[in-house]
Amino acid sequence: MNERNLHLCPTESHSPEKEVQDYGHTCSETILCRDPLEDLEAYPPAEPIIAEETKLLLSNLLDISPVLTEVASAIIDDSFTRCFKSNPPERWNWNLYLFPLWCLGVVVRYGILFPVRVLLLTAGWVVFLTCFFPVHYCMQDHKLRRKLERDLVVFLFGSFVASWTAVIKYHGPRPSPRQKQVFVANHTSMIDFYILEQSTAFACIMQKYPGWVGWLQTYALPSVGCISFNRTEAKDRHYVAKRLREHVEDPESNPLLIFPEGTCVNNEYVVMFKKGAFELGCTVCPIAIKYNKIFVDAFWNSRKQSITQHLIRLMTSWAVVCDVWYMEPQNILPGETSIEFAERVRKLIADRVGIKMVPWDGYLKYQRPSPKLKEKKQQELANAVFNKLEGKL
Repeated sequence: MNERNLHLCPTESHSPEKEVQDYGHTCSETILCRDPLEDLEAYPPAEPIIAEETKLLLSNLLDISPVLTEVASAIIDDSFTRCFKSNPPERWNWNLYLFPLWCLGVVVRYGILFPVRVLLLTAGWVVFLTCFFPVHYCMQDHKLRRKLERDLVVFLFGSFVASWTAVIKYHGPRPSPRQKQVFVANHTSMIDFYILEQSTAFACIMQKYPGWVGWLQTYALPSVGCISFNRTEAKDRHYVAKRLREHVEDPESNPLLIFPEGTCVNNEYVVMFKKGAFELGCTVCPIAIKYNKIFVDAFWNSRKQSITQHLIRLMTSWAVVCDVWYMEPQNILPGETSIEFAERVRKLIADRVGIKMVPWDGYLKYQRPSPKLKEKKQQELANAVFNKLEGKL
């Protein structure tokens, strides 16, 4: 091919055979003499098509945006799940000069403190079991027997508290047995009851548990008036309601303690109070409990840990630091409902310890969404998509 052929227009005719023969060495003269801009102008621009597809996708999203907004809000602001989540402390020991100190602390906590605490707790159990059953089954004087049993229960829970090297500050006057009075407290762990019981012999309303805790609930704690029940049994709930009214009317009974949240919360939030404690027609005495997480987080997540594992975690920490406030007694106001009364007391406790109030029922922790609710949400999403597709047809 010469330079003249590259610039000439196709005025000469060329046979197809020649072009095929020359294809391996050169392109046809007809193709080479085309202006490239003419080929580009033959195609429509691609940008309008892309913009149209983008606009179509955006409109589809906007049509179902209420559903997407609700889903995104649930993911971003799940205040219910945060109530039952333990927030681990920030790592501080991963550097050259602090890591050896942290290792030394682990040796001290697990090699020295933990064995000593186990011996202390074991000694407490031995003393309790040695004295409790002879008193319970052999002593005839009912009044003296009741007093000794109460003192022994207080001693046992004092042994538990000592096994954590607990540092507890009590604020306000200690409770005393009075008629028509009930104490309510926020709930973080089963140790809430231990901390309050080692100071005052409370009669507590509590969920039934298996194992050694169930043994205590069956044989030892009834001596101080504790009532255990299964929240899933309707007959148990009716029985507890009856026992509550009988207990508050008895002037010789121990102070009644109720955790109206009904479940353990992580001490950063307080969920809704059950109204049962506020329908008894008696004075309600709030108790506010706040744990300092400087050494250990006292929150008990019963889905991940047994109570024994939880106590071992506390016994292998440096100490449990806690503040307890016995607050001013409260009575229902004229025209105030039991729900409003419960909310007012809940706010007093939340403000005292600086935790957030959330509008959730703690029992939802043990339940899954109902099939009707799931079907309703699925139907709303299906209707939104169907209406959009119907509009396109």
